Amino acid sequence: MNSTPPNVIWIFGDQHRAQSWSGAGDPNLATPNLDRMAAEGIVFRRALSTYPLCCPARAALLTGLHPHQTTVRGHEQPLDPAQPTVAHAFRAAGYHTAWFGKWHLDGFRESDGRAAFHVVGRERRGGFDEWLGYDNNNSPWDCWAHGHGPRGEIPPYHLDGYETDAFTTRLLGYLQERKSAAAPFFAVLSLQPPHNPYAAPEEWMRRHTPARVVLRPNVPDVPRITDRARRELAGYHAMIENLDWNVGRIRTALADLGLARNTILVFFSDHGDMHGSHGQFLKTCPWEESIRVPCIIAGESPYYDRRQGVCDDLVTLTDLAPTTLGLCGLEVPATMTGYDYSFRWRPDRRPKDGLPDAAVLQCLEPTLHPDSVDRPWRGIVTRDGWKYVVLEHQPWLLFNLTDDPFERVNLAHNSVHWQERNRLHNLLRAQLDSAGDVFRLPDDPTFSSP
Repeated sequence: MNSTPPNVIWIFGDQHRAQSWSGAGDPNLATPNLDRMAAEGIVFRRALSTYPLCCPARAALLTGLHPHQTTVRGHEQPLDPAQPTVAHAFRAAGYHTAWFGKWHLDGFRESDGRAAFHVVGRERRGGFDEWLGYDNNNSPWDCWAHGHGPRGEIPPYHLDGYETDAFTTRLLGYLQERKSAAAPFFAVLSLQPPHNPYAAPEEWMRRHTPARVVLRPNVPDVPRITDRARRELAGYHAMIENLDWNVGRIRTALADLGLARNTILVFFSDHGDMHGSHGQFLKTCPWEESIRVPCIIAGESPYYDRRQGVCDDLVTLTDLAPTTLGLCGLEVPATMTGYDYSFRWRPDRRPKDGLPDAAVLQCLEPTLHPDSVDRPWRGIVTRDGWKYVVLEHQPWLLFNLTDDPFERVNLAHNSVHWQERNRLHNLLRAQLDSAGDVFRLPDDPTFSSP
């Protein structure tokens, strides 16, 4: 086996749900570059956002920890600069590291001004060798970037054009610089689109109209819901097609620069978007459209054993840092609690201590934004196809995802299913206890046999 360490690129947009790309069967859009990645690599079709909200999801992603184990328990909360990240682990192994795009981990509050103009201090940039981005910005046509590079600090400047295109161009410049470098690299492209507002360049927008949008079966036939969902999805799909085009730009550049044969690509998202399913919009809720994310690993690394296909492992954002380190044959730091799934790619890696039976979902501190869940909750998704979610002291949702993938039948308060609810409740309790999460679970006498 080739002994040259592979390069890695993370590519992820914000609020890109797992159901919205053509490889997942969505009839509304075409994503040929993601489809090609899926055909050549591995698709984790049950991948999950640990916490369907930008800031805590990103903290879990970078640290390999559950959100409650970090300092980012909710919206606009800062990541402790002393917290080791995946960049520190790669740098310790001799990798060059670079970040391009949205950060949203510095704790800046929109109530204090426009986040696009907030400068993230160098000591708060996660330990990356190079960093070009911003803390937060919901305006992809008016994007400001700052950071540091090989020649020192980069003061804030306005990016030309559309954010996804502009940051991809910066990444391509970085690849050009790294093509002859001795050290391998770990690079991250973190993009705001397809986060709202749902608008893309005209070339993609004109391909989509609200009237032609096919809604998911769990979007209720209520005009105020369907009208909004169609309108927003038209722009959302255009943004995803633009992102897919930029994925193609990256793959072409890797081939042209001679880097493709030893670079692994990991494509995913921080969380999803409801778009009218169950009458809900945006995120912070535990339904599939909010918590499921695309997750594809592909590339031409010599370590890849060509086992293409679809995998049902419950990969979460907490698992992506240890899994990526494993893809490169590196040891996972003891500070990370996530699971290393790299054995699905590398034949020389072996699963440790058996596969997890379940994945935990969290909403620690509600944002109280419009269209958000207004109270904390915890949940669990199991390998055998069940989902169970609770509010404090109160069962909330119970779905058999195998029989009911669109979650139209809530079994949480149906006495016929008390035994399954008990099993999942005890499993959730064990998972939270193991992770040190002190959430107040239900303690109800109806949790015993009638």
